[in-house]
Amino acid sequence: MSNQDIEQQVTDLPEQLQEWLAGRIPDEVECVVPDIVGIGRGKAMPARKFFKNSKMFLPSSIFYQTITGAYAEVDVENAWTEADHVLRPDFSTARSVPWTSDVTFQIISDLYTHDGQRVGVAPRNVLRRVLDLYAAEGWYPVVAPELEFYLTQPNTDYNTPVKPPYGRSGRMGVGRQTYSISGVDEYERVVDLIYDYAEEQGLEIDTVMQEGGAGQLEINLNHGDPLNLADQVFYFKRTIREAALRNECYATFMAKPMEDEPGSAMHIHQSVVDKDGNNLFSNADGTESDLFWGFLGGQQKLLSDVVCILAPFVNSYRRLVPDDAAPINLEWGTDNRSTGLRVPISDPAARRVENRVAGMDCNPYLAMAACLACGYLGMKQKLSPRPEAKGVAYDMPHELPNSVLEGLELLEANKELQEVLGEDFCKIYIALKQEEHSEYLRVISPWERQHLLLNV
Repeated sequence: MSNQDIEQQVTDLPEQLQEWLAGRIPDEVECVVPDIVGIGRGKAMPARKFFKNSKMFLPSSIFYQTITGAYAEVDVENAWTEADHVLRPDFSTARSVPWTSDVTFQIISDLYTHDGQRVGVAPRNVLRRVLDLYAAEGWYPVVAPELEFYLTQPNTDYNTPVKPPYGRSGRMGVGRQTYSISGVDEYERVVDLIYDYAEEQGLEIDTVMQEGGAGQLEINLNHGDPLNLADQVFYFKRTIREAALRNECYATFMAKPMEDEPGSAMHIHQSVVDKDGNNLFSNADGTESDLFWGFLGGQQKLLSDVVCILAPFVNSYRRLVPDDAAPINLEWGTDNRSTGLRVPISDPAARRVENRVAGMDCNPYLAMAACLACGYLGMKQKLSPRPEAKGVAYDMPHELPNSVLEGLELLEANKELQEVLGEDFCKIYIALKQEEHSEYLRVISPWERQHLLLNV
């Protein structure tokens, strides 16, 4: 394939990527598939091979891997023949890889069966499945995620606690400085590089702020289509990690990386519009609509059954504990950040529900699919929420599952949610998380060595 042939095909790429290329011929293309735990898997290849448009394949087994890379025993017919699925790049997702030395772009890809059907267990397709249910009703969800994460010192010894990084002042980061402008300035080299990388990829940042933890930052994204926003979260995680590594620190999206610091959430603002963009959560007179109450009621009634998706790892539940700036129940309140479901003050056109349960360690595709599935069932079934919580919801009973195993049992028992998300996906997800928990139980923790070794 000649450079001229490649130049002709580059015109199929998104405009922002063509602007970044500025007439350059790409050297390499990364075709990436988000797996169930949120890791990008796929193939990198010379651009000449990519633009030949020959079929590419990946085995189904990429969806059977735990966060450690081990394989779970899944109840799937012929699972270990590891049959190939067709890898189909989604050209609308193509973005630059600005931190590489050569001219490279990445493109999120989907998996299809050989007869052209979506692979239902792929996270992007799980989200698409839910969005299709909404579209069949003339409903179109809109989301806006908030990304919390920590910058830390490099941690190469697993037995050593994670520590905050040193800022430009030469001091180690300290917590409890929420919204501090100087707190963000401490890490300006990392933040500036995140901005630069985001701009080169055509990723938009709404705001950046200091959160409550030592070295903890938050990036808010603009509202939009859930699939597009999940793609952006997926790209931002990689972007933020790369910007941190180039400044000799780590970026972690672990829900609770440090014992005495608050956890990291991915709050999700959610609303639903019609085909003309009108907010279906508001009546013509500006009051709350029945669909709003149904959506809120569905989230309140059903979210506990998908917490294992919003809080997918054993570490996730260290965040969801009393007195730690994270919700412990599914109470709802107007402008009340102590509730699991917050209704921000807004104009009727922007009326929305903020889900504050999801951790930043979640898979964004699956978390959005799970939240929207609960809202969908609530609207279809015309559910109603409990009365609004007045005061501090942290003082109310603990309602969320206490562990990933408890959460998996709730999902396994809810056949209605399984039908919305896809029964095959739920079966594999449950098996995967059970295997991860079994792996975790094989590890002896520092707490056990400290308190049990010489005392029991």
